[in-house]
Amino acid sequence: MTMVTLRASLHAPMPDPPPVAALPLLDSAGAGIVLGDFIGDDGLPAPLAPTASALFGPRGVCFAGSDGLFFVSDTGHHRLLGWSRVPTQDNQPADIVIGQPDFTSEGRNAKGDIGPATLNMPTGLASDGVRFAVADAWNHRVLIWHRIPTDSNQPADLVLGQADFVSGQANRGMPLPGPETLNWCYGVTIAENKLYVADTGNRRVLVWNSFPDANGQPADLVLGQADMITRDDNAGADTTSIGMRWPHAVVVHDGKVLVADAGNNRIMAWNAQPNADGAMASFVLGQTSFEANSHNRGGYHPNERSLQMPYGLAVLDGGLICADTANSRLVGYELDNIDMDRSAVRLSGQHGFQKKGDNRWRFATRDSLCWPFALAVQDRLVAVADTGNNRVMLWKKA
Repeated sequence: MTMVTLRASLHAPMPDPPPVAALPLLDSAGAGIVLGDFIGDDGLPAPLAPTASALFGPRGVCFAGSDGLFFVSDTGHHRLLGWSRVPTQDNQPADIVIGQPDFTSEGRNAKGDIGPATLNMPTGLASDGVRFAVADAWNHRVLIWHRIPTDSNQPADLVLGQADFVSGQANRGMPLPGPETLNWCYGVTIAENKLYVADTGNRRVLVWNSFPDANGQPADLVLGQADMITRDDNAGADTTSIGMRWPHAVVVHDGKVLVADAGNNRIMAWNAQPNADGAMASFVLGQTSFEANSHNRGGYHPNERSLQMPYGLAVLDGGLICADTANSRLVGYELDNIDMDRSAVRLSGQHGFQKKGDNRWRFATRDSLCWPFALAVQDRLVAVADTGNNRVMLWKKA
């Protein structure tokens, strides 16, 4: 080999690794039950006028309690729909509505004043089997019911982010946030008697170390910022192990805390519950390092290690599943010994880790996705807020 040939070989780009075959995450036959899926005679989605069955951009799902209660944030209609049992038929009508006077009305805060049963772009939902919470994003607050609501327009018992039930300004109208304010809060999680809120517009996650019991109660801990009064992207620095950009969802499992850091195209993970403001994450998924933040690691097509604007997280049968929203897919990771830049091993919504595209660039089917935003799990059943298709899918594990 000549010196010129040797130099050329040393500087030649490394070949791409061979594609990784994906294991199925959810049943390959597709969702068993689909809600809000109305197609007209022309094959296109039907008009999205509110009914007891129609959905418009749903961004939250929740299995609430052992009695089978199931809730959907029907975000575009500014309401919650509730079923007294997990639906067993396609397009099954809801039993209760919260946020509107009836099933055929819509409008922010029911086109009236803010109150304990009104909503403005509701998103994340959470329950521990007793209590129930909703991230009322554009009212910049979290509403909490001490008992899971079973009646239409049952008023909430507690509000966070605002001092009372009739206020709705971002950060309470102040130029800077505080431990008691919220700004476009999109995610909420109840775990181990703690409350976690993805305070998205403030680029942070707030933690209440014991479940709050007073209106406007300040949080105890902040992740994503060094203190409670900062709201800069990535804590005012380059992408690191501390800052966030548009966090959307939080899950807690086996001592780990994981956050969907959508704006940085990654999942941040803490191996143990943080106990200091601005605690550094232990590792990330979706990027090669704490400093990287590009969509699909700088490429157009995804792979088994990349993410593009992940919004939803849930734990299924000991594994982590992620709504990789802008890639219109769900990816699954093994949680045993998970660490930096671990590869996903399971997939649904696309026919390979290197594929992307809303509904795989075709009409929606029972196994395709268009911008999935949120996930919830009950046993082996996964609820998917398939937002871009204006529907919710109840899909069994593979």
